[in-house]
Amino acid sequence: MPADYHLHTPLCRHATGWPVDYARRALEQGLPEIGFSDHSPMPQLFDDWRMLDSEFPRYLEAVEEARAACPALPIRLGLEVDWLEGGEAWIESLAQRASWDYLIGSVHYLGDWNFDNPAEVARFSHYGVEEAWDRYWLLFGQAARSGFFDIMAHPDLVKKFKHLPPGDLHRYYEPAVQSCVEANVAIEINTAGLFKPVAEMYPAPEFLRLAAAAGVPLTINSDAHAPEEVGRAFPEALALAETCGFTELARFEHRQRRLVSMD
Repeated sequence: MPADYHLHTPLCRHATGWPVDYARRALEQGLPEIGFSDHSPMPQLFDDWRMLDSEFPRYLEAVEEARAACPALPIRLGLEVDWLEGGEAWIESLAQRASWDYLIGSVHYLGDWNFDNPAEVARFSHYGVEEAWDRYWLLFGQAARSGFFDIMAHPDLVKKFKHLPPGDLHRYYEPAVQSCVEANVAIEINTAGLFKPVAEMYPAPEFLRLAAAAGVPLTINSDAHAPEEVGRAFPEALALAETCGFTELARFEHRQRRLVSMD
């Protein structure tokens, strides 16, 4: 089974179960290691689905509690950080605030629009699907090339509500894969997409084939927001990765990457 590096905590206000609960579930699942990457705080009140900056010490404590309770399970410390234009200084400061094993970069916002939020899905009709895809992939490429991140989260998240533009989507995938190659950053297969309206893992198989051919490192993650979601649909994700040409998975410790065989 793969490591599961994309796990959340109640501090993000839309998850249940503390890290110790996730760790115990991972042991039941036979996962070799896990890592927490809750939504990073922001320097000011930004939205209602991330920890407050004042809660950041509690996040670190909760991960340490899980390590103490489950010493046989390697538990990595990460953070999921939103890429927002002009926010580079804040990301730099976050990178210095803990002994991270990895940082995950993600794109949830197109300007002030959180396109990932079901309450804001109607804005696709005003923004335009093709315009949303153009903007999303531009930001994804910027985030990947920034050098701040070890893993890029849920590539093609913009498809979550089944909004796809017409035509060959390789026009988006190929530059995004190239940005990951240039920055030597890994991507994830994120199984949570199976349980969203799009009913497909992130990213699409066509993206994965391009990434495998280009040698982009891969992780497989659940994006769990509850302990029972740890390792969810990992057998299917492994089969997808193999079908698309991957033979190895990335592991992280102290922001150093190593590759392990999928066999």
